[in-house]
Amino acid sequence: MTRFALFAALTLMAAPAAAQDKAESCGYQADVVAAVQQARLDRVPEREVQDHILATSPAWPEQYNNAIPLIAPWVYEQKRKVIRNESLADAWTELCLQQ
Repeated sequence: MTRFALFAALTLMAAPAAAQDKAESCGYQADVVAAVQQARLDRVPEREVQDHILATSPAWPEQYNNAIPLIAPWVYEQKRKVIRNESLADAWTELCLQQ
């Protein structure tokens, strides 16, 4: 799934109405991205990532749990060097706020 298609699916899921809501939604989406990235760093298999993250009782609203299986393939296709050295959550936030 391309980054744009992934982002479009998540944007439609959250559908923020105001700028503050958009910033909040982008923040929650970035939290999901960060959790998936951390799971990858912890060597959690992709097929187990959703259960692994949900077992940690994440702080974001429950509706964002649906984003985990959408985001996981994108994160897991990144090279380990990128996963170790870059914040995908920061990149996601920047892209999200531009939309």
